[in-house]
Amino acid sequence: MAGLGLSAYRFSVSWPRVIPGGTGKPSEAGLGFYDRLVDLLLESDIQPWLTLYHWDLPIELHHRGGWLNREIVDWFEAYTRVIVDRLSDRVQHWITINEPQIFLELGYGTGKHAPGATLPFADRLRASHHALLAHGAANRVIRERAKKLPSVGWAPVGIASVPDTETPENIEAVRNEMFRAQPGLWSNSWFADPVCLGAYPEDGVRLFGSDMPRIEAGDLERIAEPIDFYGVNIYTAQRLRATGDGGVETVDRPAGAPQTAFGWPIEPDALYWGPRLLYERYGVPIVVTENGMSQFDAPTTDGRILDHARIDFLQRYLASLGRAISDGTEVLGYFHWSLLDNFEWAEGYAQRFGLIYVDFDTLERTPKLSAAWYAEFIKRSKDGGATDAVTRAEEAERIG
Repeated sequence: MAGLGLSAYRFSVSWPRVIPGGTGKPSEAGLGFYDRLVDLLLESDIQPWLTLYHWDLPIELHHRGGWLNREIVDWFEAYTRVIVDRLSDRVQHWITINEPQIFLELGYGTGKHAPGATLPFADRLRASHHALLAHGAANRVIRERAKKLPSVGWAPVGIASVPDTETPENIEAVRNEMFRAQPGLWSNSWFADPVCLGAYPEDGVRLFGSDMPRIEAGDLERIAEPIDFYGVNIYTAQRLRATGDGGVETVDRPAGAPQTAFGWPIEPDALYWGPRLLYERYGVPIVVTENGMSQFDAPTTDGRILDHARIDFLQRYLASLGRAISDGTEVLGYFHWSLLDNFEWAEGYAQRFGLIYVDFDTLERTPKLSAAWYAEFIKRSKDGGATDAVTRAEEAERIG
């Protein structure tokens, strides 16, 4: 990481690693691992950005109801207290929960992710309310107990849309669609409105009707503890246009349009419109906490990994983010997903997102061509100081 010129590293603490039973006595070995990680990062002039929850729920808590049990708010608060008391003398940047839409819909809805449940929507809504309460509880614990002045945010899925052409009508259609209540939990506003605006969106409350969870006195105030940054994970977007009668329609992608090895459409404008419209609605500085692409990477006969498509992806997406910054969106940072090829949850080792190639048999690590490009891009960005970000991206394209 130091060789690449990275100034920050986002990582996630494993709740089962530090408190194997979910509650009770912490594991000194587990906490010691994160002590060593944080110390080495700081020795390398890399700021740690710590995520408290990235989907790995202790199995004992699953057996007690997991996110369906309102007691999980207290469990998560106690877990957060352990981590803050141990690491906040060195960690200043905190992310509470990563992508609640994913672990709630895919874990409790479709059953694709752990714990593999297929529950009624009312149960998933209840779990989503508990997740938001847990976010708010953790936020407060961090602010009350941190030994260094903390910066606190979260990292939901950024469900982005882009206008097919940038007409006023299409832009307004995209704005409305990005914050409209959707069936299920694939929504920006259902999660972000309570956190940033202090209330669930009215159209969502109407849409969900009798499935709405019970909201107790003080819940919304607890959820709406102010955040310092809005972390957002954006990879792709749907392309939309206005229909002329007040509606909106999805624009089909042409045959052969570029996509990742995961099958996700490549839409660089996602990093323009996603951050711009989130910042416009919520007024909280943006951090792109995940962005990247899976590719079928393999060493050549001389051992190199020539991932030109990933370089092209980065050029295009970073240029769009630079345009958003130039147009007034306050962006505090960008994290590429991921540093290393890793275990991609339900996909296992089938998807490679890393800048660094990992041989999963030997664990040998080999920087890909994209790692060299990214290092040079970072160097030129730092050398350019306040130079316009779009210009920096264009310079980097010539490097590539």
